[in-house]
Amino acid sequence: MNKPLRRVAIFCGLLILALLIRTNWVQYMQSEELNTHKNNKRVLIERYAYERGNIIVDGKPITGSTATNDKFYKYKRTYIDGAMWAPVTGYASQAYDANQIEKLEDGILTGNSDQLFFDRTMAMFTGDKKKGGNVVTTLSGAAQKAAFEGLGSKKGAVAAIDPQTGKILALASTPSYDPSTFAGYSAKDEKAWVTLEKDENKPKLNRALREVYPPGSTFKVVTAAAALEHGVIDDINAATDTPEPYILPNTRKPMVNHASGCKNASLNDALKVSCNSVFAKLGDQVSRDKMVETAQKFGFNNPEIDTPVRAAASVYDKAMDRPQNALSSIGQFNTATTPLQMAMVTAAIANDGKLMKPYMIDQLESPNLDVIKKTEPQEMSRPLSQKNAQLLQEMMETVVKEGTGTKAQIDGVTVGGKTGTAQHGENNSKRPYAWFISYAKTDSGSPVAVAVVVEDSSGTARDDISGGGLAAPIAKSVMKAVLDSKK
Repeated sequence: MNKPLRRVAIFCGLLILALLIRTNWVQYMQSEELNTHKNNKRVLIERYAYERGNIIVDGKPITGSTATNDKFYKYKRTYIDGAMWAPVTGYASQAYDANQIEKLEDGILTGNSDQLFFDRTMAMFTGDKKKGGNVVTTLSGAAQKAAFEGLGSKKGAVAAIDPQTGKILALASTPSYDPSTFAGYSAKDEKAWVTLEKDENKPKLNRALREVYPPGSTFKVVTAAAALEHGVIDDINAATDTPEPYILPNTRKPMVNHASGCKNASLNDALKVSCNSVFAKLGDQVSRDKMVETAQKFGFNNPEIDTPVRAAASVYDKAMDRPQNALSSIGQFNTATTPLQMAMVTAAIANDGKLMKPYMIDQLESPNLDVIKKTEPQEMSRPLSQKNAQLLQEMMETVVKEGTGTKAQIDGVTVGGKTGTAQHGENNSKRPYAWFISYAKTDSGSPVAVAVVVEDSSGTARDDISGGGLAAPIAKSVMKAVLDSKK
């Protein structure tokens, strides 16, 4: 071969080699990136080429798929009681992608997960139509309905947990939205989406998991736990030597009480009537670092609480000064929490000091209903001892029997709770948040712990906004729904 031909052959060989390398790079190294690229319509078309699997509550689907006449997308997602379940399901839209369970378990629901490889292979031989698998939740339909209807037109959220397992039983957020309204990609779907995006009330925000609020006096149970765990208090019925007024450390500012009888009140009495002075003083005595330690055992400052939908991190400041720590100990300053977090606090107390990791997916099923993955209950931490947890239970039960939480009483059932009315806005200029946390207890332990926050209640006078008045009845209805479902 002469020299020019040899050079051409070498050059062509290098081009072929480069093509092979590039082809393999695209097929293997970039496959995941290309498959998930936002402009890859093939993936989206594949998602809606078959009936999507369902999200299950109480053995029944709360989602569905309907056939369309569209040349690209053969099926569209549908929802049963979409607004009620949106904080759980999220949405799956042909135009706007997906979120929450619909997104996180998309592989199972579409049937494209590697976990369903055997099912897809068998379908090739049997000729069966491809179908998605199912996501079976831990949710209680009765509890969710009680939470959603209890909130009604109010802006707020409810989170309910089984303290013994960590199963999430209810997750409600209002105002809400119906994911069916923008499940397609028509002009009508676009209009629904744009309307939701512009809504100042943020109906697409999952307030139970993704919004943080000042917890107000509900946080006093964490301060009480810290005081007991770190030996500041050993007798819940002994006087706390709290002056009236109590002056915040290193300041001349008195701590204002909205209850009477707080001077030298015992821990039990202070929780019953919600004395700010007693708990601010206890928080200072415990110290900032030990308050942080206790709060973090309950789940505060943890940015990775996955349900599997990730919750926003609740906050107890690690760097504040003494007066700020005293204020934080009564749920003020910049202490902030999700409703899920306060349900976790309540669940740990109700479960004798053991905090179970919260989760809302019980199991994943193949299209033929075989279980391919099951979630097992998992202990998350031990924020307080069994003895101290039971002392806190005694105090929280007093709150409901004869304190600020009497509207949560259920005939024949032991209920523990704590009210909270959290200041909101500069100098408390905005309408306060109404909180209530509670648990119900039976002979076999506590089957439910609840946290309720009412962010805004139109039609209620400002002076009438309170955790005991607005939030406690909602918590009661959720607890009762869970108890009734177990009969």
